[in-house]
Amino acid sequence: MQYDLIVVGGSFAGLSAAIQVARARRNILVIDAGQPRNRFAEHSHGFLGQDGRAPGAILDDARRQLLAYPTAKVLAGLADKAAAAGSGFEITTDRGQTFGAARLVLATGVRDILPDVPGLAEHWGKSVLHCPYCHGYEVAGGPLGVLATGPTAVHQAQLIADWGDVTLFANGTFEPDAEQMLALEKRDVRFEPAGVAELEEDGSGGLIVRLEDGRRTGARALFTAPPNTMSCPLAEQLGCTFTDGFLGPVITVDDRQQTSVQGVYAAGDAARSMHNIAFAVSSGAFAGICAHQSLVFD
Repeated sequence: MQYDLIVVGGSFAGLSAAIQVARARRNILVIDAGQPRNRFAEHSHGFLGQDGRAPGAILDDARRQLLAYPTAKVLAGLADKAAAAGSGFEITTDRGQTFGAARLVLATGVRDILPDVPGLAEHWGKSVLHCPYCHGYEVAGGPLGVLATGPTAVHQAQLIADWGDVTLFANGTFEPDAEQMLALEKRDVRFEPAGVAELEEDGSGGLIVRLEDGRRTGARALFTAPPNTMSCPLAEQLGCTFTDGFLGPVITVDDRQQTSVQGVYAAGDAARSMHNIAFAVSSGAFAGICAHQSLVFD
């Protein structure tokens, strides 16, 4: 079947894009691999009207609401190939299924490249966190850590000091200069140059940070800003251009969420440097609206 729109990625940005076009009574297909970036988090915070709910529960409701529209379809699968085809595009899944569409929305997300610290991956999304606006309130009021992935951790530590007493663990990634040390001191941030050997549970939901010199210190949570990369190769296969973001490549989009390839739109974490659910939903909605309007006017 030829669709008006295929959305690749069925998380917050993708479903938000899809429902706009479904409401315009166009035939749409969402292809979703079922691996949302925030699947490690038990609760979502800061998303208006949904504060404290499990991210998966929000997505389940959104998917059900989308499928109430008769022209919408969701396919569980991994889209691993994309190419131009005639006046539109073709998407092929890892099962060999091929689908055509006049327009695409790439809501494919990004993959975090976590620091190589024993115990960190097991606590990611629980007591090792990325976004203070999403999770800071729940761990506030006590000792917090920031695990550096580079000099920008100084800025992260200054910010997170609003939520607790912060120690910045450099972990051998950088040496702060005098100006950076002064900035940390102004925010009462303690600087720890030693490497981090391991993260362990403290028995109450927090962490024990074991340093390479044998010292141990506790933290209610540890924040870090890992670099990230595209979670799938579709944008590159289509010839979309990229911009260097804060932590990794970002699909370049114009003021209507269109990529450098006409007819291909992008939304969510893959298409912006700052990430949270509200941003993803907003950019997805706009990408869907603009994709629909291009079907009418282009």
